[in-house]
Amino acid sequence: MKSLLFLFICLSAAAEPVTDLKKLKEIQDKVKNISESRMPITVALVATNESSSGSGVIVDEKGLILTAAHVIQGQKNMRVVFPNGKTLNGKVLGANFAKDLGMVQIEEKDKSAQTNAKFPFAPRGSSRNLKVGDWVVAMGHASGFDPARTPPVRFGRVISKGPGIFLTTECTLIGGDSGGPLFDLEGNVVAINSNIGQGLKLNNHAGVDGFTEDWEKMLAGEQWGTLELDPQQNEEMPVLGIILGANRYGLVVGGIAPNSKAIDADLRPGDLLLSLEGERIRTLDELRNELLRRQVGDKVKITILRENQEIKKEIELVKRGIMK
Repeated sequence: MKSLLFLFICLSAAAEPVTDLKKLKEIQDKVKNISESRMPITVALVATNESSSGSGVIVDEKGLILTAAHVIQGQKNMRVVFPNGKTLNGKVLGANFAKDLGMVQIEEKDKSAQTNAKFPFAPRGSSRNLKVGDWVVAMGHASGFDPARTPPVRFGRVISKGPGIFLTTECTLIGGDSGGPLFDLEGNVVAINSNIGQGLKLNNHAGVDGFTEDWEKMLAGEQWGTLELDPQQNEEMPVLGIILGANRYGLVVGGIAPNSKAIDADLRPGDLLLSLEGERIRTLDELRNELLRRQVGDKVKITILRENQEIKKEIELVKRGIMK
């Protein structure tokens, strides 16, 4: 298993603790239901040459598995191992490594099931709709498939979102969990375990909405992109699409990238960037921190200084990858 050790910035304070006993009982019942209903479809993925392993989750009745791209990197086939030990063959499909999202298709029929039997599965939810403080449940085959125990269930909250589709939770993860599912309390798959942060208790997940625009390409077996250790260099990082320089007064516009939506905002070389969404911006680090909280496609309001006059503009954020 390839463990990537970085932790996204822009952590947010934890939400208020739940103290209402009725609410606590409701949460407990939901976690119990997820544990029972989703564990059978949380599978281990093992390379046929034993060179790598990870986890995945079945998301349709035909046996389509979502996992992390780095789990299937360099492989053509994976052994799909269910918690009860049953093993089927899986074909590696597509992957977007910039998003750390990939697909595997179960090819072998389950001989123990009835003819034309369908696989149980979990529906996809929405990672975009998650909020900091939301309760989530993580599963995966920690340390690889173990016939002596079922996949551990980890419970926690979303503590940050960004960059792009990525989010961070306090659900404890270890090697082997990569590619496993993150569920909301309704049992929907909302993210895929991506990589392990420092201390094991602040871990990163690739939001399931990242599959949406790439779904057909992945099903067709296309693989592309690069997973960057530095989230600020990730191809999915949202950016303004402007070339910036720095002087003693702050960040100065030096030019507009050809594919940027900022062209419509009529920014000009020499404009001084003052703020983004009301937050004062003085350095590139401050700008990056603000952008890490947002998504590609979001429209942000900026204030610039031009000829001693403050002017407000609106810019749609674009992927860093299209600026190359």
